[in-house]
Parts: sequence; C-alpha cells; structure tokens
Amino acid sequence: MGLMGLLGACDVLNRPEPPATLNSRYNDQQPALSGDGRWLAFVSNRNSSSEILLYDLRGETFINLPGLNQSNVILESPSLSRTGRYLVYISSVQGRPDVALYDRATRRTELLTQRYRNWVRHPQISADGRYIVFETARRGQWDIEVLDRGPLIELDIPDGTPVAVP
Repeated sequence: MGLMGLLGACDVLNRPEPPATLNSRYNDQQPALSGDGRWLAFVSNRNSSSEILLYDLRGETFINLPGLNQSNVILESPSLSRTGRYLVYISSVQGRPDVALYDRATRRTELLTQRYRNWVRHPQISADGRYIVFETARRGQWDIEVLDRGPLIELDIPDGTPVAVP
C-alpha cells in the first residue's frame, strides 16, 4: 500500500461519526437502563458540556429531552424509572450538586434537594417513580436518604397494570 493509500485510510478514521450513533469519539459514561430495558440514559460531552442523552435501544435513535440540558449546568449520575418517564440525576450549578427529577411526559424539571445544605450524590429512582434514594453527607458522613414523592404522583407503570389502593 502506497503513501496515498495510507493517507486515505487515515482520513476515513478521522471523519466525525454521524450524530445518531450510540458510541462516539467523545466521552460517553455513567449508563443507566430503564426497568423495561428499552431506554438508555448516559452522560456525554458531545456538545462541549456535560449533558444527559437518552437513547431508544429498540428504535436505535436518540430522544430529544427539551429543557433538560443547559449550558451552565453539569449533569451526572442518571437513573431511569420503569418506562423511562422519570429521570433523576445530579445537577450542579456553580459547583453545588442537587438531585433533580425530569418528567418526560410534562418536560419539566424539579430540584428535589434544593433546601439541603449538604452534599448529595448517586441518586436512583424506583421502577414506579415514587421513591428516590441518594447519598447525603448531612451528618458529616455519607448516609442514605429516601424521598417518597407521595401516593398522589402519576406512577410509571405499564398500561393495564392494576394499581393497589392503600
């Protein structure tokens, strides 16, 4: 193979990947699967900032998350409910981490630990979306905190599933 052939091969390797591919030349990390195994959330720096991307494994496409990723916010540690309706994650503004919840149905974000004065990390959401657990340094050591979003939230359950009334 001549010099021109080698240079041509290098050009193929250095071309940017199409935006629709799961893996990229950027850092893609902290994967989280939904309970039904359809949705994959992960942190990526594809757009020059730390953001959370959502990928439909069945359709092999990225899903738009309007209002979630903002240029002045660092996002990390995603966790998905059963069908991927609810997404919890760490949102850091000016270095202060908070546990946040994004509802894909309403496209709204809620900061859940805004009144906490201590550090939080590693949030996880229950399959039905009611409970959120995370680590907190409230007592000067890492402890587990459980947030109950209450019995009146819209649960993330498959259509047709009977709901037990308390």
